Amino acid sequence: MIPEIEKASLAQIKKVQEQELKKLISYLDTHSTYYQSVFAKHNILPSTINTLEDLVKIPVTTKEQLQQFNDDFICVPKSEIIDYVTTSGTLGEPVTFALTDNDLKRLAYNEAISFACAGVQKEDVMQLMTTIDRRFMAGLAYFLGARELGAGIIRVGAGIPELQWDSILKFKPTYLIVVPSFLLKLIKYAKEHDIDLNASGIKGAICIGESLRNQDFSLNTLAKNIKDTWNIELYSTYASTEMNTAFTECSEQQGGHHHPELIIAEILDDNNSPVSPGEVGELTVTTLGVEAMPLLRFKTGDMIKAHTSSCACGRNTMRLGPVVGRKKQMIKYKGTTLYPPAMDNILNDFNEVENYIIEIFHNTIGTDEILIKIVTKTPTEELLHDIKDHFRAKLRVSPKIEFHDKKDIQKLQFPKLSRKPVIVIDKREME
Repeated sequence: MIPEIEKASLAQIKKVQEQELKKLISYLDTHSTYYQSVFAKHNILPSTINTLEDLVKIPVTTKEQLQQFNDDFICVPKSEIIDYVTTSGTLGEPVTFALTDNDLKRLAYNEAISFACAGVQKEDVMQLMTTIDRRFMAGLAYFLGARELGAGIIRVGAGIPELQWDSILKFKPTYLIVVPSFLLKLIKYAKEHDIDLNASGIKGAICIGESLRNQDFSLNTLAKNIKDTWNIELYSTYASTEMNTAFTECSEQQGGHHHPELIIAEILDDNNSPVSPGEVGELTVTTLGVEAMPLLRFKTGDMIKAHTSSCACGRNTMRLGPVVGRKKQMIKYKGTTLYPPAMDNILNDFNEVENYIIEIFHNTIGTDEILIKIVTKTPTEELLHDIKDHFRAKLRVSPKIEFHDKKDIQKLQFPKLSRKPVIVIDKREME
């Protein structure tokens, strides 16, 4: 199930995207209060936006603007809104996203071709290990995508290894939709209860929320720890509520594939201009075919590298590499530029580390500081030294590290109303 556009030449893909871009600009000029004001303020004539290169004439959209002018982005009457979802906001209050019936059909199509990209077929059964309630788009998208593809889906929800294994053994799913670090908990439970992991029938896991790979697409420590015990395929998928679209790995596992009929992706520098090929920049997206809340040049905050060579799977679409980090979470520490995912990889090298929180803050002279709070059953000076030495070897610097009580870290990780664990607490944003 590879859409024809994804096998087309780069010139054909560009032509289709430009046709869809012109439709979007006209739609926003007619229906979007927010973008009407942007066009007027910057003297942008919709008729002058005809190519992908013309996008640089348009200011970017930020999450702060989405929050500040939330309702002005809605392009349809309330009677046409079928579903409401929310995503975390940078200014405290969550951002609301509205979806029409056609938006839900688009979401289903996106997830169906994304699952198919990872090898899921109609005959497969998937076990959903994330919430589908609490105004969460992802869980709904996975359910709709499985339905569109014709595959079965078991809606177990997040957590509870015992319940997950009960479902796996009873219903025999072939794929899991899961946060990859939770697979380690499933492995631990299986070992403790004499469950044969490799006789479970699981072929692969569609992994969300955490990186599986290094920038060269080799498995990172987390993925290695999983595959060393459980012989299943691991597929990365990258998405966000704002994008209404996913970038999912194929069988080649060389980055998440772009669906050009659904989204325009730019990789931008600090001046909001495209970076040179192969350079890291901020992923900025323009959604195509969205009715209720289409976005134009929305800056995701994720620093990413694009790969444009053809893929052995037959697709010619751009692929996104693993997220380098969140732009706002970039840390200048003792002369070294760091992002939290690099620290995740190091901490995952230590089986003794059960859990952790990374805190970023400013010290008394205004420079960045890092404090890592660790949960372990063996809080020894030797372990502390080993971790610090590993940081110095891999990143050239070592942050401050403290041992903390498991319950205290769990409280920090799951604040009130949180739908997913918080690993990074950036106190610089609060100062």
